[in-house]
Amino acid sequence: MNGAKWQARVVSGTEVGAGFLVTPRMVLTCAHVITDEAPVTVTFPQLPGEDPVRARLHLHGGWRGGAAPGDLAVLELDRDMDIPPAEFALPGAAFGDPPPRLLAYGFPRHYDEGTLAEYRAKADLLVGDEWVELVALDGHGQPMEGGFSGAAVTLAGSHRVVGMVTQTTGGRGVLASRMLPLDVMARYWPDLADRIPCPAPAAGRPDTGRLHTLIEKATRTHLDCDPERLYRYAVGEFGPDVPPGGFASLWAAAVYVLSEVDEPDAVARFTERLDALLDAPAPPAAAPRWTPVLVDVQRSGAGDDQALVEVSAYSAGRRHPVGSRTLAESEVAAYVRDVIDDALAHLPPGTDELVAFTLPPKWLNWPVDRWPAGPDDPTPLGCAYPVVVTHPTRRQVGPLRRLTRRWQDSAGRPVRAVHRVGCDGAGAASQRELRVADVAGFARPPGAVPDPRFDAALTKPVPALLWPRTGCAKDHEPGAGCPGGTFLDELGRYVTGARLAELPYRIMELREAADARDDHWAGDVQLLWDAPHCFPDPRETGAPHRSPVA
Repeated sequence: MNGAKWQARVVSGTEVGAGFLVTPRMVLTCAHVITDEAPVTVTFPQLPGEDPVRARLHLHGGWRGGAAPGDLAVLELDRDMDIPPAEFALPGAAFGDPPPRLLAYGFPRHYDEGTLAEYRAKADLLVGDEWVELVALDGHGQPMEGGFSGAAVTLAGSHRVVGMVTQTTGGRGVLASRMLPLDVMARYWPDLADRIPCPAPAAGRPDTGRLHTLIEKATRTHLDCDPERLYRYAVGEFGPDVPPGGFASLWAAAVYVLSEVDEPDAVARFTERLDALLDAPAPPAAAPRWTPVLVDVQRSGAGDDQALVEVSAYSAGRRHPVGSRTLAESEVAAYVRDVIDDALAHLPPGTDELVAFTLPPKWLNWPVDRWPAGPDDPTPLGCAYPVVVTHPTRRQVGPLRRLTRRWQDSAGRPVRAVHRVGCDGAGAASQRELRVADVAGFARPPGAVPDPRFDAALTKPVPALLWPRTGCAKDHEPGAGCPGGTFLDELGRYVTGARLAELPYRIMELREAADARDDHWAGDVQLLWDAPHCFPDPRETGAPHRSPVA
C-alpha cells in the first residue's frame, strides 16, 4: 500500500488493533480495541523509526460488547501528524459487478509491521442495518483475525477508504468478516460526513459545494432542524422512506439524498429548504419561568453524619414549607423522594419547575440528580426535572449582590465560552478573568478540603459552575488524555452558545442522553446554578432554620 502512510497500529493495554488517520490529529478505530483506563498509543508502520504517539478517546460510538452496534472510536493524538490523511471513496464504491478488490492492513499476532488481507463485499445489503459482510477473494488468503479490528477497508489501486473492519463472523481461520460502511460510520461521528465525497453533479443536478457550505453553517450555528423532516420535504410524499435508524445529522441526511435518491430535484429541494431555514429570523425564545423546590441541607449539631433537611416550594416570591427533619446522611435521598411530590404540588401551573439543593461543602458532590424522582418513580430525579445545586456562601449579602449584578450583565446573551480549570491546575484564572466568565468548568470535583480555584469562582462569583463528580481518579503526566479533560472538551462544545437561564434544561437533556449510555462523558455532571431572581432573598422570606438541639 505504497503511499498510504495514514495506516495506523493502535495499542491499548493488551489490545492491539488497526486504525487510520482522518485528520492531522484524529484516528478512527474500533471501540472494542480501546481498553478502559489503559493508555493508548498509535504508531504508523509506513514511518519506520517514528516514536509511538499518545492518544486519548475523543468519541465512543456506544458499543456495549459482542456484536452490538456502535463499534467505532475516534482517537485524538497528542500532536498533529505530518502525513496526508486517508481519502474516502464515493458512497457505494465497495459494490459492483464484478465487485471491486478490497484491501485491509492489519496487525495480527507476529505481524507488528502489518500484513494485508484481500476481500470483496458479499452484497450491498446491510446486516442488522449496521454491517457489510466481506468474504476473501480466495481460500488461501490472510484471515481477518485479531489485529485487523479498526483497519480501513480500501479500494485496491486508489486506496480510498470504503469502510472499517469491525469483526470476523466465525472462528479461527474463517475467511469472512464485517465492515462498517461510510454512511453508518457517519451516524456515530457526524463530522465524518464532511469528509465523504459527494457524487459529481450530473446534468440537471445542482453543485454540491453550496450544500456543503449550508450544512457547515447550520452545524456551526446549532440550527434547530430535524434531518428526517428536511429529508421528507426533499423527496416528497412518494419518495424513499427514511432508512432504519434515521439520520444522526444533517450531513448523514444529505449524503443519503445525494447517493441513494434518484430524483434530481430532491437535492435542489433539500438545499433550498435548508437555505430558507438558515435565513429565517429565529423567534425570540422566552426565558424559562423558573419556580423552585428548594431542598436546604445543613450540618446538624446532632452528629457529624446528621443533616437538617428543610424542603420548601416558592411561589410568587413566597415560601411554602413542606417538611423539615433531622436525618442521617444515608436517609436524605429517601426523605426527598417521599416529599418531592408534595413540594411540586405548591408550584403554580404554567411555570418551569426547578429542583435545587443547597448543600454544604462536605456534601456538594452528592449525586442528587441520580436519586429517585418519587415514591413510585425510579426515574433519576435529574432526568425528570431540571436539578441544580447551590452553595450557602452565595446567599450571603456580599456574594449575593455581586451575583445579582453578574446575572444582570450576562443573562440576556449566549454563553461566550467555558473557562476551563484542568485537573493539573492549568487554567487557574486571574480575578479579572473570573469577573467576565459566564461558566467555569472543572476537570475534578471540589473536595472536602478547600480548593482556591473553586472558591475563587464561587465567590467572585461566576454565574454557573460545572464539574464531573468523579473526574480524574489519580494524577497523571501533563498532556495525557484523561476523563476530566474529555469532560471539559465536550462541555465547551455543548454549553457555548446557550443562555445562562437555559442551563438547567440543557443539563437535564444532557443527563437524559447520558442515562442511555454507560460511558457517556456527562454521566456524573454536577451543575451549580443559583439565579438570584429564582431564589427569593432569605432575609425577606422569613425562613428561620430550627435547631435540632434547641
